[in-house]
Amino acid sequence: MTVLADRPTVSGRTRVSHPGPGRRLRPLVRSGLDHLLMGAVTLLFASPILYMFIGSLKPDDQVLDGLSGFVPRDLSLDNYADVFATFDDPSTGFFLNFFGTSVIVTGVVVLGGLVVNSMAAYALARLRWRGRDAVLILVLALLVLPFEAIAVPLFYLLNDFRNTMAVQSVPLIANAFSIFLFYSFFLKLPKEIEEAGRLDGAGPWRIFVRIIVPMSKPVFATVAILSFLTQWGMFLWPVLMVSDPSVRPLPLAISVYQGQPPFAWGDIMAFGVMMVLPMLLVFLVFQRWFVRSVASTGLKG
Repeated sequence: MTVLADRPTVSGRTRVSHPGPGRRLRPLVRSGLDHLLMGAVTLLFASPILYMFIGSLKPDDQVLDGLSGFVPRDLSLDNYADVFATFDDPSTGFFLNFFGTSVIVTGVVVLGGLVVNSMAAYALARLRWRGRDAVLILVLALLVLPFEAIAVPLFYLLNDFRNTMAVQSVPLIANAFSIFLFYSFFLKLPKEIEEAGRLDGAGPWRIFVRIIVPMSKPVFATVAILSFLTQWGMFLWPVLMVSDPSVRPLPLAISVYQGQPPFAWGDIMAFGVMMVLPMLLVFLVFQRWFVRSVASTGLKG
């Protein structure tokens, strides 16, 4: 029982005041409104994915029905079978080849980026060496430079390596934004732990592997998720460098598939679901570390 105040009465006795029903209900009402608002925002952002998933199970003539497209009816897996049947021709490529290419290229970019960008950020944040400030300024300058600005020069530079998985992945491993995220996180780690490692005879490499990396799981998860989302949906670079269907990634494959009339919207939705599903799974697996890193690094928007 909550006591709000002790008020003296006319006779000199103390009267105990209790919260009224309206004051007790106020936190419950506020909490309910907060949950209702968050649920509405979540539904708003999830509605395109829900619409795509329901459309992937419906006949082509029922997919683009506006709001009625959210109503599940005449559902089947025929559209998914059609996608695999359509891409069963060497002239157009095989769906599993597209999926495998995206998995390999994205895996190389994500894993390679975690190693390269984290080591570069650690060198900038903790080590003392000549030219460090100039390199840091260069990395910060590259943050505002979009990939589209260097895509054409990079195309001419690597034109001899077209239609390979290496050209789709290796040039994208080093990333200024990933270096900046690692750098911001490493600056906040206590230096006393590193100093204790040095007293025990550990060098920079051992300190990084044995001390820094285990303490930096949140930022590693954040960089992995952001790199995966960016690379999995990469379209411009494959358009420039890939013309062979055997090494075509999923974003390029779906653009070719969607651009061939007649438009089978149910099949296109099924293709989109199979492309989006890995991104959702990766985020769900790493979301706990992602949220912790966002809170610690101050990443917004």
